[in-house]
Amino acid sequence: MREKNEAVRRLFTAQSSRVETNRGDLYYRALYNRCKERIEELKALEPFGGKPELREILSEEGCDRRDFMKWVSATTAMLMLPSFFEPLVAEAAEVMNRIPVIWIELQDCAGNTEAFIRSDGPKVDEIILEIISLEFQETLMAAAGHQAEAQLHDAVETFRGRYLLFVEGSVPTGPSSTWCTIGPGGETFEEHLTRLASDAAAVVAVGSCATFGGVPAASPNPTHAKGVMEIVKGKPIINIPACPANPANMVGVILHYVLTGEIPELDALLRPKFAFGYRIHDNCERRAHFDAGEFVEEWGDEGAKNNFCLYKMGCKGPMTFNNCSIIRYNESVSWPVGVGHGCIGCSEPDFWDKYAYERPMADADIKAPTGGVEKSVDEFGLVVLTATGVGIAIHAAVSLIAGKKSDEGERS
Repeated sequence: MREKNEAVRRLFTAQSSRVETNRGDLYYRALYNRCKERIEELKALEPFGGKPELREILSEEGCDRRDFMKWVSATTAMLMLPSFFEPLVAEAAEVMNRIPVIWIELQDCAGNTEAFIRSDGPKVDEIILEIISLEFQETLMAAAGHQAEAQLHDAVETFRGRYLLFVEGSVPTGPSSTWCTIGPGGETFEEHLTRLASDAAAVVAVGSCATFGGVPAASPNPTHAKGVMEIVKGKPIINIPACPANPANMVGVILHYVLTGEIPELDALLRPKFAFGYRIHDNCERRAHFDAGEFVEEWGDEGAKNNFCLYKMGCKGPMTFNNCSIIRYNESVSWPVGVGHGCIGCSEPDFWDKYAYERPMADADIKAPTGGVEKSVDEFGLVVLTATGVGIAIHAAVSLIAGKKSDEGERS
């Protein structure tokens, strides 16, 4: 038990899991000045690819200045910057078309591309994505075949050492690598990725497949699929996992690079801390029900009708690091737990084998990365280790007392 306690304590006190939300006035003033200089340098450049200016697009799409500034305020907070950075974030959004992006798809379902382009209406996030200098993207571009190859070649030559390489999909390796080839030369996906990454300023792996192998890497992994960080060496790598990744996090990474010229602070799994620095469980709208010991016991019961906690139905929020309980999907109005389905941990490594089922970790044959402390929802007696454990212990103790009173009442 002591070893388990120490393992959980280390997880939640490790530097890689901490998010520094206040580094002091001197730090932020110095950062502000560096960002200001960076933006002035980008303003001196011409927009790549003849992209229109942001203000023109905002006007055409019917978004007024107030809508834009609301987005700026929310994005500044998401990047964990003080409010006085808001004017800089607004300026940075206007020069995002000075940063060339090459986007390639490997072993994938194009779900992240879909998330990238789908919207119910012209919201600021989508408008921002429109002005990005997207120099190559197989699904979205008009060119095909040799023309597409030529466009990719020109983009690499023109922006060598300056472009951000976005990678969607896992990388088949080993004997199975020839199952997936690209172009007239039959270049394997691994060769394709390695070649393009060598000339990139940084590599951004988008989605669970690109980051950790995702569904293609699930057992028995017939294609020997791997994530980008297992293939690319010697380059800055940013992982934006989830299935699909949230477009807001993609924008946040690019915007951070525009502001600073550097990649954001990353955790131990190379995920940006501003998006993956806390557990879904800690910001979940159903967390109060968890702490109160109120759970959905089976689909359609009274607990389900009253939006009780979904842990007993297999929700993996307690062991999943992501911000989707905060920024959400579908124009920020909903997310899986909000519509009644538990989190499946899709931003964690090996999620398909470990988490993608409808039963709690207590009933699984594997241990949660937290040491499985949440299993005490069903088994009273574990030592309280974390803030989550406090809620579990209260639930169990109250249940125990209530049970004793019930027994005494029946005997009397």
